[in-house]
Amino acid sequence: MPIRVLPEQLIHQIAAGEVIERPASVLKELIENSLDAGAKRVDIEIEEGGAKLCRVRDDGCGIEREELALALSRHATSKIASIDDLERVGTLGFRGEALPSIASVSRTKITSRSANHSVGYSVSSDNGLLSELEPAPHSIGTTVEVRDLFFNVPARRKFLRAERTETQHIARMVERLALSKFETAFSLSAARKSLGDFPAARSQLERERRVAQIVGDEFMANAMYVEHESSGCKLTGWLCQPTYARAQPDLQHFYLNGRMLRDRLISSAIRLGYRDVMFHGRHPAFVLFMEIDPRQVDVNAHPAKLEVRFRDGRHIHNFLFKTVERVLRETYAGAASAAPPPTDANHLVPTSEAVSMWPMRGPNQATLGLRVSEPPPPAYFRQPSAAYPSPPAFERTSAAPAAMGAVDMEMPAVESHPETPPLGFALAQLHGIYILSQAPDGLILVDMHAAHERTTYERMKAALANGGVASQPLLVPLSVSVAASEADVLEEHAPALNRLGLDVMRSGPTSVQIRAVPAFLAQKDLDELLRRISADLSADGSTRGIEEAINEVLGTVACHGAVRAHRNLTVPEMNALLREMERTVRSDQCNHGRPTWTYVSLGDLDRMFLRGR
Repeated sequence: MPIRVLPEQLIHQIAAGEVIERPASVLKELIENSLDAGAKRVDIEIEEGGAKLCRVRDDGCGIEREELALALSRHATSKIASIDDLERVGTLGFRGEALPSIASVSRTKITSRSANHSVGYSVSSDNGLLSELEPAPHSIGTTVEVRDLFFNVPARRKFLRAERTETQHIARMVERLALSKFETAFSLSAARKSLGDFPAARSQLERERRVAQIVGDEFMANAMYVEHESSGCKLTGWLCQPTYARAQPDLQHFYLNGRMLRDRLISSAIRLGYRDVMFHGRHPAFVLFMEIDPRQVDVNAHPAKLEVRFRDGRHIHNFLFKTVERVLRETYAGAASAAPPPTDANHLVPTSEAVSMWPMRGPNQATLGLRVSEPPPPAYFRQPSAAYPSPPAFERTSAAPAAMGAVDMEMPAVESHPETPPLGFALAQLHGIYILSQAPDGLILVDMHAAHERTTYERMKAALANGGVASQPLLVPLSVSVAASEADVLEEHAPALNRLGLDVMRSGPTSVQIRAVPAFLAQKDLDELLRRISADLSADGSTRGIEEAINEVLGTVACHGAVRAHRNLTVPEMNALLREMERTVRSDQCNHGRPTWTYVSLGDLDRMFLRGR
């Protein structure tokens, strides 16, 4: 065929194919327009899963009468005017393609009123043909009705799923948008039946209620609130305990400057922050909001605006990774203590890059009495608590055989202690596996193997970091064939690799020689390790490959060196393990992500035995 200019209607339909996948895509574009217009309430109504009707009504600023028909014209927008505006987009939409694209595959009607008019006006588009402007009663704001989606593109309509499936997609999309704008109220209904109602949430407690309403009470029961600002980046929101890991990444909500994203760089950074505390193949759960200078991100990188490009991706990755890792480092009993004992070693140290974090109600938190409505503590990092001596009253007088699975029956005399540590004092051992400890207001059970595994692992990592990585020269240097780009990267970062015990020298355009390796990795597959390191360096300039390989070996050593089940511990030994847990980072989980301890309050015990009834 000869080269020709495509008809305007076909151009719109092609554009619609990029941004309109299903009714939920239509509603996403319309709701984002409402939010850009400053709406404080958005009401959504659908019929037949949105295929018959999608209606969005808002109380935003409205559209001026003379601009109403222009809103259905391609590349017509009020959100940018020059290339400078495009480089610092602060709105959710900006291309001016959504409304004309939607109108090209549906019967669309817009009714709007601005504060400059006493009456509203409406305009319709049917198969690309615009109607005359007509007066219409309307309060300040805009209503957009999209009927008979894909009526003129039957091939696209065949791809729509059952009404129930499309309705579920719409409900999930509205929930994700409701998480992005707490101060805006949302409602969703289908055939006059409410599917969701989210009142405006302005206080911290109201925001937590909205999050719980959308992602579940269990999420909030295992969540930690984080607030961190550094180097032009700010991160707020909720990270879940590693023990609340998911089989699927279905509870991961991330928003950048109010825009919801599914970005691989962001997912990679957060997942990396959970290393050492999560089962392999499991996924963390989070609701996070990040704010950066709009000039540092290109939002014009994806038709549906779900992915972005960062000017400095390495900086963003490191900020997210380090923030998440730092918060998870505080998941130990000493950090959860609401009233840490006054000792010189347990002090609060202000920091310029402080993370404000406090745990929500959860099964493995000692501070279960902390209400979600309370403000966060000052933005400090709590240093590990000093060891508590075991009082003489807690010396065990006899021991029952652990092999018989018995609990020591002659319990130590329990005395009130003015400075009871977060994990309390050991009472006995259960089945040679669990430590029973009395806390100030309840009972704590500790998996002694998992706890000892974590404390041993962290102690070995700290010793390695303080003493450096011992390097073991190879008797015969190992030559590895690599791509030229990999050789370039390895040569550039050779000094950094050398500090980690890996001596790599370029020996040709597409080859390198390994002359020494970290002593911990002497038996590793060095070819595979080198390619893994090269991939990390090419992606973000990090040397995580070596660090993760070393940590993997340390984790194996710690697992084999930890106390085994059915080993009979004395009370002083149990107390020593509890005190070590209180000063060890990440001690709430073992190296594989399993919880190391759990807490049962006196209230729970009273309810269990019906006391007070």
